Amino acid sequence: MTRPPPSHVLETLYRALLDAYGPQHWWPAKTPFEVIVGAILTQNTAWKNVTRSIGALRDARLLDLRSIHEADPERLAQLVRSSGYYNQKAKKLKAFCRHVVDRWEGRLDRFLNQELAPLRGELLKIYGIGPETADSIVLYAAFKPSFVVDAYTHRVLHRHGLADEAYRYESLRARFMEHLEPDTRLFQEYHALLVRVGRLHCRKRPSCSSCPLQGLKPEDGNVKEKRHGQD
Repeated sequence: MTRPPPSHVLETLYRALLDAYGPQHWWPAKTPFEVIVGAILTQNTAWKNVTRSIGALRDARLLDLRSIHEADPERLAQLVRSSGYYNQKAKKLKAFCRHVVDRWEGRLDRFLNQELAPLRGELLKIYGIGPETADSIVLYAAFKPSFVVDAYTHRVLHRHGLADEAYRYESLRARFMEHLEPDTRLFQEYHALLVRVGRLHCRKRPSCSSCPLQGLKPEDGNVKEKRHGQD
C-alpha cells in the first residue's frame, strides 16, 4: 500500500486527539506578557509551579514589562522561587525585558508585531530563550504560526513511527511547519493536545490503555493494532 503524505498522517493524529479531548484553549494567560513570563518560567518545571510564581508576581504588582525590568534581582528571584532555578529564571526575565526596553523602547506590541521569521530570530538571541521558549512566545503571545516542539511531541511521534529516536528540535518542528497549513489556532491546539496525551499516556513508561492514539499506524493513517515502543 502506498504510504500517504505526512500531512495526512499528522492530520489523522490531530483529529484522533481532538475527538478524544476536545479543544484545550491553551495558553492559560491574561496578557501576551504573561504568556512570555510563563514560557520562560516553565523551563524544566511543572506548570503548577509556574502558576504559583505568576501569582506571586501579580500580588507584588510586578507582572508587567517595566516593573520586572526595574525590579531588584534578588526580590524577583524570590518571587519566582516556586518555578525552580529561580536565580537563573529571574535573570532570563530581566534579560527579555531589558531587550524590549533597549531595542523597542519598551513597546512589547511593536516587538511582537514583527513578521514570524525576524521575531523568532530575535528571540533566539536573547539570553535564556531557546527554540521551544521562542516558539511558545511566537505562537501564544504574538499569535503567529510557529509550531512548538517539546519532549512530549518527540515521544509521541517517535513511538508511532513518525520521528527518529534522536531528538532534533528543528527537524521535528519542520515536519509540522512543512506539512500542515500555517494556522495559529491549529498549531496551538495541536501542541496542547500532544502535551495532554503525553501527560496522560505517553509518559516515560507508557500507559497505552485507553490512549486515543493506541494502534495508530503511520503507513495508512488508520487506527490498527501497533505496539508502542519503549524509551
